[in-house]
Amino acid sequence: MTHNLQSRNKQSRKRFALLGASVAIGALALSGCGSQKGQGNEEADSGSSSGDGDVTIALLLPESKTTRYESLDKPNFEKYVKEANPDAKVEYRNANQDATQQQQQFEAAVTEGVDAIVLDPVDASAVASSLSKAEAKKIPVIAYDRFFDGADYYTSFDNKKIGNLQGQAVLDGLKAKKVDPKSGPVWMVNGDPKDPNAADFKAGAEETLKKAGVDIAASHDTLDWNPDDARQWVEGQLQSSDKKPIAIYSANDGTAGGVIAATKKAKDEPVVTGQDAEVDGLQNILKGDQYATIYKSIPPQAEFAAKAAVALAGGEDPKGSTTYKDTPTDFVEAKVVTKDTIKDIVGDQIKASDICTGDVKKLCDDAGVK
Repeated sequence: MTHNLQSRNKQSRKRFALLGASVAIGALALSGCGSQKGQGNEEADSGSSSGDGDVTIALLLPESKTTRYESLDKPNFEKYVKEANPDAKVEYRNANQDATQQQQQFEAAVTEGVDAIVLDPVDASAVASSLSKAEAKKIPVIAYDRFFDGADYYTSFDNKKIGNLQGQAVLDGLKAKKVDPKSGPVWMVNGDPKDPNAADFKAGAEETLKKAGVDIAASHDTLDWNPDDARQWVEGQLQSSDKKPIAIYSANDGTAGGVIAATKKAKDEPVVTGQDAEVDGLQNILKGDQYATIYKSIPPQAEFAAKAAVALAGGEDPKGSTTYKDTPTDFVEAKVVTKDTIKDIVGDQIKASDICTGDVKKLCDDAGVK
């Protein structure tokens, strides 16, 4: 990709020099993919614009079951693009967990000639053919949250490290219950096998748990991160296993919710962990049904992607603070959250008013969540 990127940069700089732009900004008059209906979206997103503009950036996100994408990634990305270039247009599409639909969205953006594409893939292994079409049009592509080969830039969290944090949270949860981590089986409810991040989470968690001598007796990859799939697997395991688990690692708060539903039905109380600090997960922690989650601050990630997209659209190379698989990369730090530290993450991204509702309100008061 390096040679192709340099080629793109040379052509872009020439175009922008002729336009006399003070910053590196593209100048294609386009209608943008977000202005069209179809391909699984009911209508063009209100944050998108179909008018002509100096720069058009396509933002392609994978699904809406995980609440972060619609409520955090999209609005923050649009905000930081606007800050980096007030004239830039963001054309947004969500693939609704459909890889074929996302491919159509990607190729529509290429056909219309957007200046950059920011892609969080439904299936990272299935983007090669679409990338070749973007490359042919000299359109830079950013890997957002999930890595794929051929990206010009990547921003995410250090996902193996997050897995390490999750594994340690399992151990800490067992310690808090005064349970020996070697005293019984631990089950793993992992993420979607199509998601490369899920493999990193799993690898990190396994590394930490095995180092502590934990018996990982069963493991399941949750299709499409679907909480119902997680619940059904755990229900089946609880019915067929001789020994009940002392802990169940869950890759995110959604799957943790499915795990909790299954264990409650069976009147079992293993240590359960999650990820993403979603409202439901935080409420489960306050209720004592889930020990921990992982808090990931989305705005910095969206900012990295927005600045890189504007730079690449203008023929500039985003530097990145590190590299991942030879790709310029910026990672965002993450941290473990338990009942004692929920109060520390309440702010712009997570609001106490969202968490502290109904029977959780008193639990918030007891935990100092305001």
